[in-house]
Amino acid sequence: MAFLGSDLSISLALVSILLLISMSKDLLDRGGILAALVVGLVISILGHWTWLVVLMTFLIVGSLATKWRFQEKAKISAEEANEGVRGWKNVVANGGVASAVAVANYIFGEFEWAYFMLCSAVSVAASDTLASEIGSLDPRTRIITTLEAVPAGTNGGMSPTGTLAAFYGALLISVISTVLGALNGDKTPVSFFFSFVILIGWIGCQVDSILGALLENRGFLGKHSVNFLSTLSGSLIALFVALRFL
Repeated sequence: MAFLGSDLSISLALVSILLLISMSKDLLDRGGILAALVVGLVISILGHWTWLVVLMTFLIVGSLATKWRFQEKAKISAEEANEGVRGWKNVVANGGVASAVAVANYIFGEFEWAYFMLCSAVSVAASDTLASEIGSLDPRTRIITTLEAVPAGTNGGMSPTGTLAAFYGALLISVISTVLGALNGDKTPVSFFFSFVILIGWIGCQVDSILGALLENRGFLGKHSVNFLSTLSGSLIALFVALRFL
């Protein structure tokens, strides 16, 4: 990897912007800010600054979705804890896989599908977050494993509104990452990249729901573990798809 002065400067500037936004808008608590600093530096320096822009897009949009109709979600206990201010566990759960991809990219040399894997993981995070935060108020919620009706906001629940929000979350990340791919020299075919980042993001959201229904509701896993595993599934699906079709 060539640590070009301009790229390093952009990376540091983006990390600074990320921290300023997080502090000024109460997106993250102190632990979350520290974790965001580490994740931001790892992704932007060991990967590329455009990678961090993809993750920042998720953070901003996800935080806006978290605060959307927050009091209504609180009435049914479907709100994010700590008044919607996210901590280090949230940062690691949603950005840990992306960081691991950046580290692997640095250690093993710039491998061809690293950016595709990272964007797929972030797409899962965005898809799941929007599905949870927007779909949690839809009373037409059914558990994903049996399709039985359950209260809105139930772990593993899916609703028409949440399903549509999941698609738009994945679409947003796909659009942003496809455009940025032209700046970082990503060689994945554009139509392939665009389509599969959306598809993998949406599938990963369903993986999150299945894990929530089968494991989180039974106390075997916590919310953050489920989020981490679902983003990991997105990255691994991307790797499989790339090895199989590219």
